[in-house]
Amino acid sequence: MSQSTILEPAREIPVSAEYDVLVVGGGPAGITAAIGAAEDGLKVGLLESRSFVGGNMTIGLPVLGFLGQKGNQIIDGLPQKLIDRLRAVNAASEHRPCPLHMGITLVEPEAVKTVALEMLLEAKVDVQLYTFVSDVVLNEDGTQIRGVITESKSGREAIMAKMVIDCTGDADVSFRAGAPTEKGNEQGGMQPPTLMFCMSNVDTDKLRTSIAEQSRTYLTDFIPAEYFGQNHQFIVVGLREIMDKARRERNYYIPNERTIIITGLKPGDAWINMTRVVGTDSTDVRSLTKGEIEARDQIKDISDYLINYVPGFENAHFAKTAPFLGIRESRRVIGQYVMNQDDVLGCAHFDDAIAVASYPIDIHRPGDAGCTLIWCGDCYDIPYRSLVPQKIENLLVAGRPISTTHEAMGATRVMATCMALGEAAGRAAKIAVRSGVAPKDIDVQALRRELVEKGAYLRGQNGDRLTAEAVSEAA
Repeated sequence: MSQSTILEPAREIPVSAEYDVLVVGGGPAGITAAIGAAEDGLKVGLLESRSFVGGNMTIGLPVLGFLGQKGNQIIDGLPQKLIDRLRAVNAASEHRPCPLHMGITLVEPEAVKTVALEMLLEAKVDVQLYTFVSDVVLNEDGTQIRGVITESKSGREAIMAKMVIDCTGDADVSFRAGAPTEKGNEQGGMQPPTLMFCMSNVDTDKLRTSIAEQSRTYLTDFIPAEYFGQNHQFIVVGLREIMDKARRERNYYIPNERTIIITGLKPGDAWINMTRVVGTDSTDVRSLTKGEIEARDQIKDISDYLINYVPGFENAHFAKTAPFLGIRESRRVIGQYVMNQDDVLGCAHFDDAIAVASYPIDIHRPGDAGCTLIWCGDCYDIPYRSLVPQKIENLLVAGRPISTTHEAMGATRVMATCMALGEAAGRAAKIAVRSGVAPKDIDVQALRRELVEKGAYLRGQNGDRLTAEAVSEAA
């Protein structure tokens, strides 16, 4: 007879490390959080479950969000330093205006793994890879995290910390600590993930000139034909009529209503953002496994479609898949403030703003093959309170799972924004440790002043970039 549960005997867990600040998750937010926290000598650790850092910057996606809807750069500071380091080894492009995404920054995935790790080690962050956080250790009244429980080849260990920053993408630490969280829209539906894959030997010049010269045949979404005539590296979103024709003629199964192609930095490389696995929950291992299997199964038809119908792909071949599914949505914390759609579309200002964003509400709808895009026309602030979860006093959250609604998260989830949130969380955790207070009680204006002094972009009521003096005067 099968058992539904077993009783695990109590055992002593060795403490393997103690930190002032512990960052869990080494993606875009975790990288900048750890560097920001470690900048003036605090002992900072970073745990990452994979064999490399970089997260979604390593799966073939462009970095979105550095530029605003008016063409100005609105993300700076540590995120820009990472791009600068990548550009120094020819592994990142400049921030390129894009009619659909405001701006795109191409990065070389393999270089991100190396360069980001170099920056972390230079900052004296203690990086530990191949490590899953499976639980948390709370104080007696359940209001503070004393440490986390990890699982690795070394077995089950405890890592203790004064302050924890959850950069897991799925709010894993927050959830296990008992901080309030939620998932999806009002019906619980979440944006479907994509398994990116790369095709090589693509004639990207033929692709772009075909779109520029035959725009009625190769129609794109929101992106004018002249964009492709002017840019040798680009993103294609659309070609709906060609996809419909391919489905009719060859009965392809392509669960997406748009062709999405991103040229790589290497000549002939094109990353494909077209697999789509509806109903995948990245917080459920069986659902995540099923999603990976289904996405891999979709690649054959998508590749065949590109080779047989899209100009420039005639001699292309499949090269590789991304190392993991690209997750757009899972858990979000419920924080001191829940940022909402009106904040995004109303270009909201906040007195405790710690980042500025401009990316539109971009929701790959949970219920069909389509996408919702809504622009605000300018920028909107992200308040510090949305990084501060309820109930747990020494915890901050950065990246995709900050405190937002489903709709607002569709705008704040992109990588440049997540890096800016990571820097803010790292510097806030440092201030909290140095001041001996909970993150909710820090001097937020001191945080804002430090962010600006270190190069981050914040804006005043008139939209101008703030100086440190202006922050002090407003405090």
